[in-house]
Amino acid sequence: MYDFDEVIDRRGTRCIKYDTLKAEFGRSDLQALWVADMDFRTPDFILDALRRRLDHPVLGYPSTGSDYFEIVSRWVEDLHGWKVHPKHFRYVPGIVKGFGLAERCFLRPGDKVIIQKPVYHPFRIVAEESGFEVVNNPLRPVYGADGFLQTYEMDLEDLERKIDARTKMLILCNPHNPGGVCFPAETLRRLAEICDRHGIIVVSDEIHAEMVFGGRRHIPFATVSEAAARCAITFMAPSKTFNIAGVVSSYVIIQNPELAAKYFKYLESNETDYPPIFSAEATRAAYTEAGKAWRAEMLDYVQGNIDFVDGWLRANLPQIRAVRPQASFLVWLDCRKLGLPQPALVDLFVSQAHLALNDGAVFGPEGTGFMRLNVGCPRARLQTALSALKQAIDHNI
Repeated sequence: MYDFDEVIDRRGTRCIKYDTLKAEFGRSDLQALWVADMDFRTPDFILDALRRRLDHPVLGYPSTGSDYFEIVSRWVEDLHGWKVHPKHFRYVPGIVKGFGLAERCFLRPGDKVIIQKPVYHPFRIVAEESGFEVVNNPLRPVYGADGFLQTYEMDLEDLERKIDARTKMLILCNPHNPGGVCFPAETLRRLAEICDRHGIIVVSDEIHAEMVFGGRRHIPFATVSEAAARCAITFMAPSKTFNIAGVVSSYVIIQNPELAAKYFKYLESNETDYPPIFSAEATRAAYTEAGKAWRAEMLDYVQGNIDFVDGWLRANLPQIRAVRPQASFLVWLDCRKLGLPQPALVDLFVSQAHLALNDGAVFGPEGTGFMRLNVGCPRARLQTALSALKQAIDHNI
């Protein structure tokens, strides 16, 4: 029903992914496979909803309406099996801003925030720039018999060793970015027990929760135990799933009454819990039966792209292996067998293959030897990109 093979030219639309290539990579003649939005057309049922709102000539202060969080709550229950009363939801102006606000709400300068590298780099940047000490509890890599990375596991013994009296918060990436891991329920339960016992708040970034493959159901951290519900602040959004990052439609879920009262009051006092007109309209349109159907087709196509990349690399570039994600359109590429220092690896992709991917080292030193590939695009673009990469590698051998 939907044409995900359609090639759409996004250059000149003031988008980060294409129009900042020169500033970010030093050249503009690159295939953009980096920023985590998709190159698919935003679904018509969302665009139509925005157009209908634009038919009215006044764009004044909006009201979310009494049904807004009822709609969001029903979606979360239908998709994840998590029944949450609408009173436990609030709008936030983006997930990165959301956990930054949570840090400033609950922490004091000098408090420690634990992250699990390799991980989405704003986790570190926001905490450090806000005056908090970042402690790394690195994920444990799991390798196959061929030496390539297969997945990551949490090192909870290391976590216990690193907790002290100043440790007040852990930022969880679930599903994980860049590794695409959906952490098992038992791992999340053990994490919850440790954090609850030590009085640590777990801020769970679950923005990729709607993009789980293979018929699996996402496991929200807050659902795995009573301990998890007590210590969890959960962030979700329709933005990745429906390609609407530009309208900023994130929300937070907190079931612990004490945490909720403090954080919701903090958001309200800063007037950051108030969705703009188009955020609310886009979310309402996305979280419908039409949205469920679009999501299913999109996930099938993205899964096909992952299969294509994995198969193509195995057949044509055996030095590089795709770490198959359990969720998300982001694929972690294990390039370590090329034997290149990280600057040379980045140069291979950018200067020789003319590809813009995310440098794995940005996610922490644990990402050295890796690159992050966005496969949320027409398959023909992936074919062209991988062929260019092979040509660049063959030229250097």
